[in-house]
Parts: sequence; structure tokens; C-alpha cells
Amino acid sequence: MDLTDCYKKVRQRTEYICSPLQTEDYVVQPVVDVSPPKWHIGHTTWFFETFILKPYFMGYEEFNSNYNYVFNSYYETVGNRVIRTDRGNLSRPTVNDIYQYRAYVDEAMEKFLSVEPAADVKELIILGFNHEEQHQELLLTDIKYILGHNPLFPPYSTTYVSPHAETGEAEFIKMDEGIYEIGFTGEGFCFDNELNQHKVYLNAYEISPHLVSNAEYLEFMNSGGYHDFRHWHAEGWDWVKANNVESPLYWHLIDGEWNNYTYHGLESLNLKNPVCHISYFEAYAYASWKGLRLPTEFEWEAAAPKFSWGKSWEWTESSYLPYPGFAKASGAIGEYNGKFMVNQKVLRGASEVTSPGHSRITYRNFFQTNLRWQFTGIRLAR
Repeated sequence: MDLTDCYKKVRQRTEYICSPLQTEDYVVQPVVDVSPPKWHIGHTTWFFETFILKPYFMGYEEFNSNYNYVFNSYYETVGNRVIRTDRGNLSRPTVNDIYQYRAYVDEAMEKFLSVEPAADVKELIILGFNHEEQHQELLLTDIKYILGHNPLFPPYSTTYVSPHAETGEAEFIKMDEGIYEIGFTGEGFCFDNELNQHKVYLNAYEISPHLVSNAEYLEFMNSGGYHDFRHWHAEGWDWVKANNVESPLYWHLIDGEWNNYTYHGLESLNLKNPVCHISYFEAYAYASWKGLRLPTEFEWEAAAPKFSWGKSWEWTESSYLPYPGFAKASGAIGEYNGKFMVNQKVLRGASEVTSPGHSRITYRNFFQTNLRWQFTGIRLAR
């Protein structure tokens, strides 16, 4: 692996994602879960400066000592930080300031990488690549939320191409009862929450080879699914009523026809596409309405080689918990995943905005049950 080449490709892709944006688009934070694009640009730069350059590049001079406070996300070990809800209040540093910061750190990193780093430092650098790829997906997701909640529904990019995903009727895949190996093993990168590989016993089950389509989900809506408490968890039912939820995120009923906000702007709903941008609450309710259920993350991983995945993150029935033998790393890096293993559900697969090469069968994403700004969909099991 040529670290310098990998570094440049990762960093350039982040800037490419932001290239269609206007300056004003960089600074908006409509809700707490969405960070302004300029904060992502700064935070991913701060990661390399904080965890690579400052401790390991002799003579490195910090770009701006205030940036640790501005761009630290959740690392208590590293110090105080701007609270998450205030990221959109940062008119300064400007977008131009942050790109100058990015160029400064990139130049220093390329000098640092001119000499082969020690093995432990190389591991941190590769973590940095994967960290930035996570933020590339978040950037695209947050940009969609920002523009999709602008009353003008402006397009992000007229050249954006959505990937094809199969939906429709198909025989469920039968999986035998037995013991299955779950978790990452072998060469290459993985996050700590994918370790350690371990055995699980699964009863016989069946899983759909396709994601649920917009047409299928519309049947649920038309049957009164959002108004029938029987299909919902109590907390989900409270969420529906409190937020007046009646359709997936980005769906708009205009003159009796359903429209959907996409990266091209507002378009007629494509009934063949997988339903997307739904909460765990909605995924569970739909499965209940069908008389089926969501797969566990272990069922999903065991069956994944038998179906196509990667177009939407798929809700599972599994709580986000540590695998047997999981251990947090020392220092700030140990805060990366372990401290979030509470009150969240696991999502499996990837999405249309996941960075190339970033997904794998053992990857464990996780979100709270009410969130749906990510590209989240449904695969059914029984």
C-alpha cells in the first residue's frame, strides 16, 4: 500500500463531494444530527493533525490552537469542544480558512509520509483513511438533508447517478440451523467493533433476497399503517404521534401524487426503488404489518453472500453491543466505537453514498431507533 497515494485519493474525494456546493451550503445545520459541510472538512483534517502530526512529526507547528476546540467531535481524552448543536453557529473560521487549514495539514502529511512510518503509526493513518471515508458518507447524507429541507428543493448535482437496486417478488433464501462464524478475520482493515470473530447458533430461518420497494411500502401507508398502533412499539407509536409522521423522509404528496427529494431535486416517486430514509420504528412496523420480521445482524451476515446488498443500510433486530472479547484501545482512539454501545440498533450492508471499498460483510453501522436521515432501508426475514 502506497500511503501517500491513498492519502491523496481519500482527501481529494472529500473535496470532490463538496465541489457542487455554494459557500452558503457549507454552514447550515438544520438539526442536531446534521453537521455543516465545513465542519466535516475541518474535523477530518483535525484528525490527521491531532493523531498523526502533533505526536509523531517532529517540528510540526499546529495550524491554529483554537481548532482543537472547534473540530474535536467527541474525544474526551483530547479536551473540550464546541457542543454538537452549536456547529452551525460557527461563522468563523470561514470556509476559506478551513480549506487553508486542510492544505496546510495535507502538505505536512505528505512530508511525513515521505518516510515509512512505524507499524503502530501506520495503523493510525489507515484508521484516518477509514474515518474520513465515514465522513464522506456523512457529508453526502448531511448535504441531502440540508438541500432537501430548503423550501426550493435545489438539486445537489444534475450529474449524480443513483445505483440500480433490485426489488420485487422473489423466493426467500432458506438458511439451515447451525453454528456460524460472525465477525472479521484475516488481513486488511476493520473497525474494532467487528472483532472478535466468534461462533453463534442460529435456528433455521428465511431471508428476502431483495429490499422492500417504495411500492410495497406505499401499500403499508395506504392500508393505514401509520394510524394503526398494533404494528408499532410503544416508543415508536409515541414518535409517530409526536412528530406527525405519515411517510418516509423526503416524500412529499403534491396534487395527489407522491414525490421524492433526490440529489437531482424533487422528482416523481420511483415505485421500483427500495424504500429509503426510514427509522427503525418504521422498519419494524412494516415488518409487523407483513406478518414478518427484521433479521438479526447475525442472520444478515450469515446470509449476505447469497444476496445483493450495499444500496441502503439495512435495519436489523440487533442491539449494538460488543462481541465476546471486545476491548477498547487505550487513549482517545478507544473512544471510537465502544462508548456508543448502548440504546442503538445495528445496521448492516452499506449505502449508495458509502465510499468505494469501504464496505464489507462484517461492517457494523449503528444509529438510534428514531433516526432516518441516513440511507436506511428494510430487508425482511421469517
